[in-house]
Amino acid sequence: MSKRIDYIIDEIVDQYLYADETNRPWIIGFSGGKDSTALLTLVWLALRKIRNEVLAPFQLRRPIYVVCNDTLVENPIIATYVDEVLDKISEGARNEDLPVYVRKTIPKLEDSFWVNVIGKGYPVPNTAFRWCTEKMKIKPTAQFIIDQVDEYGEAIVLIGTRKAESQTRARSIQKHEIRGKRLTHHTLLKNTYVYAPIKDLMLEEVWYIINAMPSPWGFDNKILFNIYLDASADDYECPTVVTDKSHGSCGQSRFGCWTCTVVKDDKSMRSLIKSGREWMQPLYDFRLKLDSERNIISNRFPHRRDGREAVNQMGPYTFEYRAEMLKGLLQVQYELQKHDPKIKLITDQELIAVQVNWYRDFNFGNRVSEIYNSIYKSELAMDTNSKRQLEADILRDICKDDPSEGELISQLLLLQKSKSLMQRRRGLKNEIEQRLVDFVEKEAKK
Repeated sequence: MSKRIDYIIDEIVDQYLYADETNRPWIIGFSGGKDSTALLTLVWLALRKIRNEVLAPFQLRRPIYVVCNDTLVENPIIATYVDEVLDKISEGARNEDLPVYVRKTIPKLEDSFWVNVIGKGYPVPNTAFRWCTEKMKIKPTAQFIIDQVDEYGEAIVLIGTRKAESQTRARSIQKHEIRGKRLTHHTLLKNTYVYAPIKDLMLEEVWYIINAMPSPWGFDNKILFNIYLDASADDYECPTVVTDKSHGSCGQSRFGCWTCTVVKDDKSMRSLIKSGREWMQPLYDFRLKLDSERNIISNRFPHRRDGREAVNQMGPYTFEYRAEMLKGLLQVQYELQKHDPKIKLITDQELIAVQVNWYRDFNFGNRVSEIYNSIYKSELAMDTNSKRQLEADILRDICKDDPSEGELISQLLLLQKSKSLMQRRRGLKNEIEQRLVDFVEKEAKK
């Protein structure tokens, strides 16, 4: 087994130094799971060999980016573990003066899970409408790769996929590999190549690397092993770095997004709870609630966001259900923070973006700040009750002869305020004009 691993390390050395004389960056998709950990371990040992045995430290010119994609809804156990590992990798690379750089990618604010579900009313994903992978995984990492290609002309993505994972994975690897060539063309990204150094490793060899070989960046790999042990479900690890749809989704994964409603049951979370992490039970229950309430017709508008009639009258979530969902999410977050105050299920930026989208949909009856304050008994910085009450009193006094005009002005002010919160005014003119048209039409019908 050790000879086979030494062979792979030598192959990586050859590819880094001799087979490719360019400085094209290497981009390692790192999830923190067993395969990506084994891959980075062998690459790290190859860099050490170049310095210590090949005696060519000046040849360590090619940058290696360790890229981890955070969907913002990762399993908290995995998210905490990965953050700790990434810190150790950065520290170890600095100490050894290796050209290894950690980068974390996240979805754009408008592509995040909660902005789409609670803000825009998207139904949670299922097998027929799996919008999450493209928005939350493919786009962020693909953009990072594109940026490197723009700078260097080309880039090479190193992936920890293995033929032994499944027959589907083996067929995918064989389909794209070129006989006698280590690199294959990326299926979607131009000027991008794929290199899979550990594609022929068996599961036992992966665990040998993790358990028998000390982590080169100084982390305790027993922690990773114990996470897998406690979450024992299956032997397939869903990559958290996805750059094209051929990598698959979390549909059969061990670890994925805690919100994933594509799977019938989150076996890993259920196993973690049984293994002593009872504090995760509210997460598990909330995910079940999201799934069970997805297709309740009273929770959905009959029309799509563009006004067209929805199939089976199952359009976006209603305003009332979105507000109920946000309250439930914040309640779960509040409970989990009793265990770990650092846990955040929804960021402050997402809360602001949710409110902005509510205003854009002319949902003025629900306010994020009021829902937040009902749970945390404190005021969000985005809104204060005293200031809003003062504005309402002034408008009520000015427009006492026609309260509907006061309501219109209040809503237009909220639209303007939402743009200020997002620090972007694009589309404000159209939204104000649309609200005015709606008001005039309503008044004409009276």
